[in-house]
This record gives sequence, structure tokens and C-alpha cells, in this order.
Amino acid sequence: MSNPYLEPTEWFATLPTVFASACVLLTDVHDRVLLVKPNYRPGWAIPGGIVEDGESPHDGARREIYEELDLRVEAGALLVLDWAPPLGERPRSMVNFLFDGGTISDGTPLRLQEEELDDLGFFPWEQASALLPVTTAPRLPAARRARKDQRAVYLPHEAAPWSHIVEGAP
Repeated sequence: MSNPYLEPTEWFATLPTVFASACVLLTDVHDRVLLVKPNYRPGWAIPGGIVEDGESPHDGARREIYEELDLRVEAGALLVLDWAPPLGERPRSMVNFLFDGGTISDGTPLRLQEEELDDLGFFPWEQASALLPVTTAPRLPAARRARKDQRAVYLPHEAAPWSHIVEGAP
């Protein structure tokens, strides 16, 4: 027996939802990666944040960079799309968009959003990856490859090298 027809509002209410975040990869003229140190969780992060309701990922990335660093940059080419299942206290899957923000010139002023950030720094690629949480670290080598190949990289959970340490993961 087939399901009865649902009105659009009812049908949309049955669909699964995800959380979305958007970040921007910024490097300096020495090809070092810009990371920020949030004050609300341990470790470092790629600048960016949660996409707001009704906001596109590239607009969210641009807004977050302006809010966090007082820097106006365009969210360029999509470098990495990273999907992760619910984890810990997060009840839904998370999709992260990592866009290319290009190279920041020496002397470009950056102002930290003190309500959320304690520090920022430019780090060599390998060191930057080591500073990130194990769940997000794979984004940097993928972004580097995407920049080189000029082709976005998709990082599904199954391909994540950290999946074996997540409780309940196969």
C-alpha cells in the first residue's frame, strides 16, 4: 500500500535535516595556513562557522571571516565538502564547506573577534593540520590537493582516517 499524498508542509517536515558550517582557507605569501584559536573549545580551527538559517554557504563563510577577523574576502572556489554523521552531543549530521579565500598580503590588518577568539596564527601546512581536531584535520591536505588540482574534494565520513576512534563507528 502506498503512502497517502502529503501536503508540502507535512512532507518537508518528514525530511532529514543537517547542520552546515562554512570556512575559508587563507594563506600568506609564504604559503602558511591561517588558523584561529576559539575560546569556547580546545584546539585551533580554520576560520569560519555555522551557516545561518536562509544563508548560502559562501555568504556564511564571507560573513564569518568578516566577523572573526574584520577581513573582507570572497569565498572563492569550493575546495572541500566534508560530511560527518551525528557525533557526541551533536544530534544531526554536519556538512562543512571549505572555500578558497586566496592569499593574504603581508601587513594585512586582522582584528580578532574577542568574544569568540583568543589568537590567530599562520602555520606551515603540516603543523596546521596537527593543530586541528582529529575530526577536521583531513580538510587541510584535501584543500591543498584541491587548490593544486583545481577540483573540489569530497570527504565522506567513511574516508575519514579518524572514523575508527568515533564511538559506535564501524
